[in-house]
Amino acid sequence: MNGAYAAAAAADPFDRAASFLTFLISSLSSPDALQLPHERVEEAAEDGARELARLLLQAHLDLRAQAEEVALNSLDTLARAALAGGRTRLEKGHRRQLATVVGTVTVARCALRCPGEANAYPADRVLNLPHGRHSLGLRKLAVLEACRGSYDTTLEAIDRRCGTRVLGKRQAEELVKAAAVDIDAFYASRSPEPAGRRTLLVLSFDGKGIVMRPGHLREATQKAAERAKRTCRTRLSAGEKSGRKRMATLAVVHDADPSVRRPHDIIAPPGGRTGNRTVRKGPKARAKWLTASVEHDPDHVIKTAFDQAEARDPQHQRCWVVLVDGATHQLDLVRAEADRRGVALHIVLDIVHVIEKLWTAARCFHTASDPEAETWVGAKAARILAGDAPGVVAGIRSEADRQRLTDDQRAAADKACRYLTNNADHVHYDKALKAGWPIASGIVEGAARHLIADRLDITGSRWSVAGAEAVLTLRTVISNGDFARYWIFHTARERERLYPHPDQHDYGLSA
Repeated sequence: MNGAYAAAAAADPFDRAASFLTFLISSLSSPDALQLPHERVEEAAEDGARELARLLLQAHLDLRAQAEEVALNSLDTLARAALAGGRTRLEKGHRRQLATVVGTVTVARCALRCPGEANAYPADRVLNLPHGRHSLGLRKLAVLEACRGSYDTTLEAIDRRCGTRVLGKRQAEELVKAAAVDIDAFYASRSPEPAGRRTLLVLSFDGKGIVMRPGHLREATQKAAERAKRTCRTRLSAGEKSGRKRMATLAVVHDADPSVRRPHDIIAPPGGRTGNRTVRKGPKARAKWLTASVEHDPDHVIKTAFDQAEARDPQHQRCWVVLVDGATHQLDLVRAEADRRGVALHIVLDIVHVIEKLWTAARCFHTASDPEAETWVGAKAARILAGDAPGVVAGIRSEADRQRLTDDQRAAADKACRYLTNNADHVHYDKALKAGWPIASGIVEGAARHLIADRLDITGSRWSVAGAEAVLTLRTVISNGDFARYWIFHTARERERLYPHPDQHDYGLSA
């Protein structure tokens, strides 16, 4: 197939593409092709379409090269010097390879030269060519595929799209890192849509570990791993940690309208619901915005989330609700950031974490298969939702005393009681439900699973800080629905970095 159009006339750059199209039509309409099964014809048509697209792109670049020669030949010495920073010597026939989504093409362009200076290529700016050999279209494809799956599956997907190997694994990793450099600037340049004063402003935070390569752990984790003494050489014993993970911090900011509920809207009463009363739904999140980082400490992520929240409510007129999981360090950072900005917060402990603690405590009084455990948890949870967490704590401890449980037998119950006592200021669910606030942080929990577990936690993954940060932040951009806008912003910023001289804006390559 390739040799049939090699001798096509070169006077018109598109002759070769036209010749190949004629050949492709002839090949698919030949008697031999009419005997082939459909999958063979389908494959030939796909390969041919890709090669035709490559030839059309090559022809377009060749046509622009011809136009550039004409344009530069028509300029006098002063005009060339003004165009290329004093370079006046014109040299034709410079070529570079460009790997694209339809295959590799050759870009021919002219150089403007002078002694002691690097060559200037006016066409590079007009074409917005990157410094490397991979086109922006191929880079975009690599980023989207790498954010979706492993780098091995990324290369497989690119090979299927491009028809040949145009990218290596290390190159794909570097392209992803380079693509993430403008995310902070992108969000700093955007203004969130305004919302009414009655609209709740909700923030929630979470953390999740990512398995890192040696040398990429935080200093404290590295030292703890070095100090740890394992019981077994080949596996971890109960309570032991591998010391290979670096914590990533995630934050979600969203708007929501208040939605008043009752405790039994959250958890079914013993015996189930009667169906006589409609269950009220909780506040529905909208305008969700995610941010995450494994490179920066939690205080940086929390500050970034507060920046986003304050951009939505600069006058602090809305009701700010913060959903937490009870981590003391996280709470301290949230309070410190709120105090620094003068923001009044309503902090709510995630009810899902509370119910999980109750289920663990229930095993102190009921076996794993005892259906009464569910009734026990439901009754305690309903009482907490009604605002009587201290009564629940007292009841659990009294029950453990009555049954004369040993310290080991009641350990989970005591842990649940301490959890509720330590967070006593954040479990006033009766007030939260009456005010219509959300009381569960499912959005940030889901974000942790989606952003990290679905990609960075796949089997066998070991990350550098830079590589994990790039994939994680790009996945947040995609989850926010901002990737298309971000890519336009990123390519514009990349152009400014590569071609910063304003005097080249007036140069055109039209014949």
